[in-house]
Amino acid sequence: QVQLVESGGGSVQAGGSLRLSCAASGFTDSSDCMGWARQPPQKEREVIARICTGLVRTYYADSVKGRFTVSQDNAKNTVYLQMNSLKPEDTAMYYCAAATSWSSWLRGQRSWGQGTQVTVSL
Repeated sequence: QVQLVESGGGSVQAGGSLRLSCAASGFTDSSDCMGWARQPPQKEREVIARICTGLVRTYYADSVKGRFTVSQDNAKNTVYLQMNSLKPEDTAMYYCAAATSWSSWLRGQRSWGQGTQVTVSL
């Protein structure tokens, strides 16, 4: 059974930093693509960062570009999201996602974690 477990969320003041982690287990194959999405209250979930083994470019949503960094430890099947210069508008539930290949990711065949809350206050 595929399982993604996020950690590292919490409350922080604007301008601060947080680092989210997500460990994947239960995949028959390794998770070639892993990433993060977030869902603010009463808004839709949006993918904000993605990294795929073998792809040169990572993806970042414009709203986080230059402030957030996604990285992956293939040996641990873990993905991280370093969030710097946090803003109140970054407040959301953050979800980890994983897919076994780039094509699976594109088709939306992703597994999701339960989410971790990030709250940024002024």
